[in-house]
Amino acid sequence: MSHSNHSAQQGPAARQAAMAEQVLAEGSATAAELAERFGVSLMTIHRDLDELERQGVVRKFRGGVTAQPSGVFESNVQYRLKTMRPQKAAVAERALKLVEPGMAIMLDDSTSALEIARALRLAEVTPLTVVTNFLEAINLLSEQRGIHLMALGGDYDPLHSSFLGVSCVEAVQSLRVDLCFASTSAVHGGYAYHQEQHIVSVKRAMLDSAARNVLLIDHTKLSRVALHRVVPLSRFDLVLVDDGAPADALRDLDEHKVRYEVCATKGGGDDPAGAT
Repeated sequence: MSHSNHSAQQGPAARQAAMAEQVLAEGSATAAELAERFGVSLMTIHRDLDELERQGVVRKFRGGVTAQPSGVFESNVQYRLKTMRPQKAAVAERALKLVEPGMAIMLDDSTSALEIARALRLAEVTPLTVVTNFLEAINLLSEQRGIHLMALGGDYDPLHSSFLGVSCVEAVQSLRVDLCFASTSAVHGGYAYHQEQHIVSVKRAMLDSAARNVLLIDHTKLSRVALHRVVPLSRFDLVLVDDGAPADALRDLDEHKVRYEVCATKGGGDDPAGAT
């Protein structure tokens, strides 16, 4: 491969960046595939993958590496931005109907909530105050006329492209908003779950600070669990899910008396599994 010879001459950082881009785009890869593509030894590939795992970009499994989430691993934001876009857009379109001029709304650092920020750029729902800790949403809305943007500070986390930590929680606790739009990695048995404790603490603070809470989920998150329980689904006034949701998962919501709506998706097939 012509690419291999070029890759072998690259430094480790450049090779690792190219490797991360490939795995984030394709979802997973084997060590053998990467060694062939980049023209280096398996030992070198495993060193590279160890470094990418340390950075939180991917996680290793026997014989390969994946960008997809697990019960204890949240996907890198660059991977999450690519997955389930039509489904997230359908949910966001319905969520936007809950927003009225003059409201203060809060968006968490999920790519599901980011679709609401995208929709707000096209909608005439102003004046509006938007509070968020998600750098992607801040960048999207920073020059939007009619939107008073409040950025929540804290410790910047490049894996999530958001601000987290104690100072972020304290900033959230000092506010009161009309609506909070949030997502989690998994929903099962009447609870919302997420993999990482420092994300959970910010989400809980956000839900406490809002008069009403709406959970945004794509169907891949249903009937899954992750390491940490965030809150019972009863904490949400409404759960919005796309129309790919299987009947048994919706029955589980019914059994737990969860108020939910199924949102019609416009085009687009299934993407890899559930990233917030």
